[in-house]
Amino acid sequence: MGRSLKKGIYVHPKLLKKIKKVKPGEPIKTWSRDSTIIPEMIGHVFLVHNGKNFIEVKVREEMVGHRLGEFAPTTKFIKHGGKMQRELEKKEKEQKAQ
Repeated sequence: MGRSLKKGIYVHPKLLKKIKKVKPGEPIKTWSRDSTIIPEMIGHVFLVHNGKNFIEVKVREEMVGHRLGEFAPTTKFIKHGGKMQRELEKKEKEQKAQ
């Protein structure tokens, strides 16, 4: 657990102000990846910064209790393999085409 229960959840105060001003559906730009998703955020669209660009996160009911940063990955996965992997993928494409 990242934060003790007696301290409570953390939501950036500026983010709370933005949530109250904006209508659900309008994007809210934020750099606060460590803010916890609360029930008031349901239905809102957040543009969460991942270090390079902003990733759109639509908050649903299942996300309550998680952090905004969990839904905006900071690293991009580049597939494993090399020459052998390309040959296998080429064979799979050929089989699907037939």
